[in-house]
Amino acid sequence: MMLKRLLQLTLVMTFCVILLGAYTRLADAGLGCPDWPGCYGQLAVPSNQADLAKANALFPELTVEADKAWLEMIHRYFAGSLGLLVFAITAIALIQRRGGWLLPISVSLVVIFQALLGMWTVTLKLMPVVVMGHLLGGFTLFSLLALLYWRVVPRSILLTQANVGLGLRLVALCSFVVVVMQIAIGGWTSSNYAALMCTELPICQGNWTQYLDFKNAFNLIQPAKETYEYGTLDYAARMTIHVTHRLGAMVTFAVLLILITQLLRQSQYLYRVQALSLATLLFAQIALGISNVS
Repeated sequence: MMLKRLLQLTLVMTFCVILLGAYTRLADAGLGCPDWPGCYGQLAVPSNQADLAKANALFPELTVEADKAWLEMIHRYFAGSLGLLVFAITAIALIQRRGGWLLPISVSLVVIFQALLGMWTVTLKLMPVVVMGHLLGGFTLFSLLALLYWRVVPRSILLTQANVGLGLRLVALCSFVVVVMQIAIGGWTSSNYAALMCTELPICQGNWTQYLDFKNAFNLIQPAKETYEYGTLDYAARMTIHVTHRLGAMVTFAVLLILITQLLRQSQYLYRVQALSLATLLFAQIALGISNVS
């Protein structure tokens, strides 16, 4: 029972950390603290005159922006607490021999790698490939924790593999791959500050095809820069990234629509419930995507 409750708490915490990370990025607060794991050499955001003087001595070229710095530090505090919860889950699962050994160890390894990515996000000044990797790492951690929860609490799996036909499994697997790829492209779009390159629907404004530049748009290891904040790619590369994300959204919509249709055709009531839930999330995503442009 303790492990079950701890996993539930950690799943909620992971979701909150993902949201905080996204908000930190959207608020341009990723470099609110120029060092790691502290902030201007301190455990909290400098506030009094003495702390501000120390911060100015360490980083004379920067000005402490308290709002951005606190947003970044709150994200770090939550992430640090999440790491401790994950380590506790790994220890308990291994001691109680629940969920096997590979999955509990994997979640701890992902947390450690996430901490490294968090550090590199700051030390490498928001290098896009690191920022995108950090986002994918968060979703990976959430997925592994959910899988561990399902293994620890078998009754939570109401739809077993024995009840799933081969055709539905293949569609579900294809949907999973497409969604992961779309999340990655979305992370790449955001980390390269390409979200506003196309201001018209459904694809982009003007004769956008003549500006496509896939070579530079998807060069994962970009040339070294003093900072990658606000992006370093030219218009054509950023527009290409945005166009790819929109085309990917169309493919994702089509594939998930097939999955929803397959689920609705199943005889079990729970399949139809999942189909309606998935459809709700899908159309909510479409609405959010359109609202970002309109």
